[in-house]
Amino acid sequence: MPGYLSIVLHAHLPFVRHPEHEKFLEESWLFEAVTETYLPLLQILNGWRRDQLPARFTLSLSPTLCAMLLDPLLRERYTRHLDGLIDLAEKEIRRTHWDRAYRDLAWMYHHKFCQARDTWRHYEGNLVTAFKQFQDEGYLEIITTAATHGLLPLIASHPASVRAQILTARDHYRSCFGRDPIGIWLPECAYSEGVEIFLREAGIRWFILDTHGVLHATPRPRYGSFAPIFTPNGVAAFGRDYDSSRQVWSKHEGYPGDPRYRDFYRDIGFDLDFDYVKPHLPSPDNRGFTGIKYFRITGSAEKQVYERDHALKAASEHARHFLDERLAQIRQLTPLLDRPPIIVAPYDAELFGHWWYEGPEFLDFLARKLCSDQHELTMITPGEYLQRHPTNQVATPGASSWGEEGYWRVWLNESNEWIYPHLQIAQERMSELAKKFPSATGLKARALKQAARELLLAQASDWPFILRAGTSPDYARRRVKDHLLRFIALHEQLTKTRVDAKWLGEIEARDNLFPDVNWTYWK
Repeated sequence: MPGYLSIVLHAHLPFVRHPEHEKFLEESWLFEAVTETYLPLLQILNGWRRDQLPARFTLSLSPTLCAMLLDPLLRERYTRHLDGLIDLAEKEIRRTHWDRAYRDLAWMYHHKFCQARDTWRHYEGNLVTAFKQFQDEGYLEIITTAATHGLLPLIASHPASVRAQILTARDHYRSCFGRDPIGIWLPECAYSEGVEIFLREAGIRWFILDTHGVLHATPRPRYGSFAPIFTPNGVAAFGRDYDSSRQVWSKHEGYPGDPRYRDFYRDIGFDLDFDYVKPHLPSPDNRGFTGIKYFRITGSAEKQVYERDHALKAASEHARHFLDERLAQIRQLTPLLDRPPIIVAPYDAELFGHWWYEGPEFLDFLARKLCSDQHELTMITPGEYLQRHPTNQVATPGASSWGEEGYWRVWLNESNEWIYPHLQIAQERMSELAKKFPSATGLKARALKQAARELLLAQASDWPFILRAGTSPDYARRRVKDHLLRFIALHEQLTKTRVDAKWLGEIEARDNLFPDVNWTYWK
C-alpha cells in the first residue's frame, strides 16, 4: 500500500458523580455523550463487523470516562435518562402531529433513541466491555490517557506526579481491557521533555503530538509529520496532520459548519413551554438541552428546519472529499519518502455525534468508501504502523500542545493560575506521605488511597479549561477547591491527628474511582 490513514478519536470526560443529589446538571455531560457519540460508534462498529469491512481506528478511553461508564449508579441513571428521551420523543410525535416537517423529525428522534436503548441493552449497559470486544476482534486499538487528564507539562516540576498520572492510567487500563496499553493520548497533546521516561516505564510505545511538536523536534524530522519519530528512549511520537485537521476543525472551512447539518444550540429545551419540557431537563430548575433539535445551521437569525436526507447527503459528499484530499496527499508524498507515509488524523470523539450530529455517519461513509472505492490508502492504527515499520528517525520533540497558540495558555492564564501553587504543595505532601507510609494497612491505607484520588482529581486539566472557557466556572472552581481541601484534611489526619473513619467512608463513596490506586507511585 502506498500510504496509510490513521483516525484517532479521543473520548474523555471529567469524573462527575454526585450520589448526594437525585439529579445533577453536570452528569448530563456523560449522558449526552453516551447517546450521541459512544453508542453510535458502537453501532458503526457493529455494521463493519456485519459487513466484514477491513476498517479500523484508534480510540482513547480515558480512565475517568471508563470509571463512569462502569459505575452502577451512573449506569442506572443513564437508563432512566434514555427512557425519558423516548418518552419526550413520543410526546413530540403527538404535539407535532399536524406539522409534517417536525413530525417526521420527532419520529426520527424516537427511532434513534430506541436504537440507542437496544444497543445499550444488548451490551447490558457495559460500554467498556463492548469496546473491548471490538479491540479483541481487531477493529479498534484502544489507548489510554493520563489518569485524570492532568496536563503533564504543568505538573512536570514534580516528576512523581507525572509518573503517578501515567502508571495509575496503565493499571486502570489493565483492569478494564485485560492487557497493557501500548499507546497513550497525552492530555491536550501536551508534551515537554521528560514525560517519555515515565511512558517507557509504563510499557507505552507511542503517543500523539500536534504538528509543530514533531516539526520542531531536534534534529528536524526528515519526513515531517508523515512518519513517527522515536524519542531517545525509544518511545514513538506521531504528529497530527495539519490538512486533515483543518478540514474538520476549521471554523471557516470545517465540514461541521455546512448549513445542511443540524444546529447544535437550537434545542426544544429552550424553545418550548417550560412546564412541558421540565421533566426532561438535566436540571429541573433551569432550561437546558434535551437532545431534540429541529433546525439546521444557517447564517441568519431565522433558522430553517433540519432535513435529514440532505444532511446525510452532505456527510457522504464530505467523506468523499476528505478521502480525495488524503489520496492527493499520498500521491504527492509517495515519491518523496522511502517508506509509506502515514496521515494521522486525531479528533475529540465527542465531536462526532454530540457536536457534529452527522459525524458518525461521516466516519462510516469514509470507511466504506476507503475500503471499496480505491486501493492506494488503507486504514491503520499507530501500533500497527510501528509493527510494519519498526525503524524510524530518533529526535526529541518540541514542547507543544494542540491548545490555543500551541502551548499551555488555555490551562495557565489569569483565570486559573491560582490552582497551581496549591497543587504544587499538595503534590509535595503526597510524596512525603508515600515515603512515610510505604506499606500501610487498614484505615491508614484507605486514607492514603483516598488522598491519592483527591490529588489526581484536583490535577484534571478539565477544571482550568472550564474556568478559561467560562462554561461552568463555579462548578469547576468548587471541584478544585473541594478535592484540595479533602486532600489537606487527609494529610492532617495521617500526620497529626487520626483518620476519621466515618468521614473517610463518605468521601470514598463519592469519589470512588481507581479502587486499587497505588499511593507509593508518588514516592
